[in-house]
Amino acid sequence: MSDILVIGVDGMLGRCWSELLESRGVEHRATMLEDLDIRDRAAMNRFITPGTKWVVNCAAYTLVDAAEENEELANEVNGHAVGRMAEQCKEVGSKLLHYSTDYVFDGTARTPYPTDHPREPVNAYGRSKAIAEELIERSGVEHLLVRSSWLYAPWAKNFVLTIRELAKTRPSLRVVDDQRGRPTDSRKLAEVSLTLAEQGSRGVFHVTDGGECSWFELAALIADIVNPECRVEPCTSDEFPLPAPRPAYSVLDISATERVVGPLIPWEARVRDVLGLLEP
Repeated sequence: MSDILVIGVDGMLGRCWSELLESRGVEHRATMLEDLDIRDRAAMNRFITPGTKWVVNCAAYTLVDAAEENEELANEVNGHAVGRMAEQCKEVGSKLLHYSTDYVFDGTARTPYPTDHPREPVNAYGRSKAIAEELIERSGVEHLLVRSSWLYAPWAKNFVLTIRELAKTRPSLRVVDDQRGRPTDSRKLAEVSLTLAEQGSRGVFHVTDGGECSWFELAALIADIVNPECRVEPCTSDEFPLPAPRPAYSVLDISATERVVGPLIPWEARVRDVLGLLEP
């Protein structure tokens, strides 16, 4: 891949992409929000120009609970702006790599969601991401749409780092045990996405860490690593009501991805690796 435009490098995943490409000596352009607000079509068109082989969109409205009150904004950033991005990519001959979420599904499944399962989001954030998926498909642009879930990294605000800090100072934590999914190391997400793109994969793929767990199980591992004295106790979602409903089961089927890139590393190993990079 050459002549890559990465949008949103001031975010967690965008930083992963920028560092990955730099580490491999791949020339690319990168924009932050102050450079490019994807809601501004004219500005977007100035960046997505003929000769741009790939546009990697890491820009998003990610505040799941706030989206319940700001659904119009979420729809514009996560949905309609992405649709216009797809149209511009189609116009100038660029390929689009875009990220979506497990929250486009309703959470009633009992087995991992395949890539072609019908979209039935239960919250505003999921609905906004579903809009983008539909508009990308409708645009006819050559694309790679990657769904992922429960993202974390050695930086930015995420569940793994939040629990790490809480576990260091609190004697106990209560974490919901009735939501199951797949955590995802954002660094590996960028790496696997790049491999899929380079190997010619197109359409929808799911990329996460291997295995599955509940938020409680994820928190219990983190606490055991950073402070075994901290007790992590399971609770129900009803005990910690949030504005946005979450799907109870949002495990993504990653088998198609693993057929291309090989087995994905279990979440336990990825979490340990991220925590090992941080200062005690």
